Amino acid sequence: MFNDIGPLELITLVVLAVLVFGPDKLPKVIQDVMRTVRKIREFSESAKQDIRSELGPEFKDFEFEDLNPKTFIRKHLDNDELGLKEIRNGFDLKKEMAEVTDAVHSTDASPSSSSTSNGRIDMTKKPEELGTDDRPPFDADAT
Repeated sequence: MFNDIGPLELITLVVLAVLVFGPDKLPKVIQDVMRTVRKIREFSESAKQDIRSELGPEFKDFEFEDLNPKTFIRKHLDNDELGLKEIRNGFDLKKEMAEVTDAVHSTDASPSSSSTSNGRIDMTKKPEELGTDDRPPFDADAT
């Protein structure tokens, strides 16, 4: 429940509780809080049992933790029926990124094949040469 509270924060909470409630009333407050937590747990367990009894025997394996979206997706995607492990193993991110990097950084010396060279797309930007009377093209994004 309190997995993310560190020791310094816990000490701070204890000191703050002693200052707010005082050493005389602190045991009574702790008992009241624990009694309330116990009642909430009993209420939730009885609600779970009521829901299970109303659902019937076909939902005997139903777990309320499966209603958490992360748990639900993890449970249904971990089985091998979908073949996701083969897809994950067949995808090599380093290889794909190396191919993209090579395609971006490659320079083609021959202007005759401006779109492809050896099956690769040349994505480098080449400056256009303007004539003496030509004005640069209008750039709508720059205005």
